[in-house]
Amino acid sequence: MAKYQGGCLCGAVRYRTDATPINERVCHCRLCQKALGAAFNARVLFRIDDVTIDGPVATVNSSPDLKRGFCPGCGTTMFSRRDSAGIIGVTSGSLDAPSVFKPQMHMWTASKQPWVQLDDGLPQYEGAPPPN
Repeated sequence: MAKYQGGCLCGAVRYRTDATPINERVCHCRLCQKALGAAFNARVLFRIDDVTIDGPVATVNSSPDLKRGFCPGCGTTMFSRRDSAGIIGVTSGSLDAPSVFKPQMHMWTASKQPWVQLDDGLPQYEGAPPPN
């Protein structure tokens, strides 16, 4: 069984990886809010080559360099990918075991919804975090 695996609501799309994540972050930017229909995007970042995706996936560019991947049948958003950087961010809500998600920071908090209270002690960045 893969360390990280998940898929869409209807089960037509599945993904998996045994790789160690590059990072795990909560993004509060308006693009993520709009794309996911939620207050934030809690995601686990991997190298694209480390993630296997099976099933039909539709994509849309939410910015020139970022594609959002979703199931064309049920509409579940499962990832965002930046091909130029070779990275893919898997949505924590699409994981079979979302409790494996261990966030390391909050980013783009300048766009955070006022009713979201961040009291988890994690680092917070009003925009993009510093490069690691």
